[in-house]
Amino acid sequence: MLEVIVGAIWPYVLGALALIAGWIAARQSGKAAGRQDAKIDQLEADALAREKAREAHAEIDAQDDAAVRDRARRRMHDAARR
Repeated sequence: MLEVIVGAIWPYVLGALALIAGWIAARQSGKAAGRQDAKIDQLEADALAREKAREAHAEIDAQDDAAVRDRARRRMHDAARR
């Protein structure tokens, strides 16, 4: 009697396990794709920050010492107000 019941529901149990395994695989694939997208976004942000730093260095190098000193004073003065 028990073998008949188990034999009748066994295909459904296997089907449910296959669905669960497929869902887990799809979820892990989505996570991996999300991590890859986040990594690409971070690399792009890093490249942009490096470019801005290069531009700032070039601008400071183009100025004379007095201009750099005045700029630093303004920044410190503005920071003290906050």
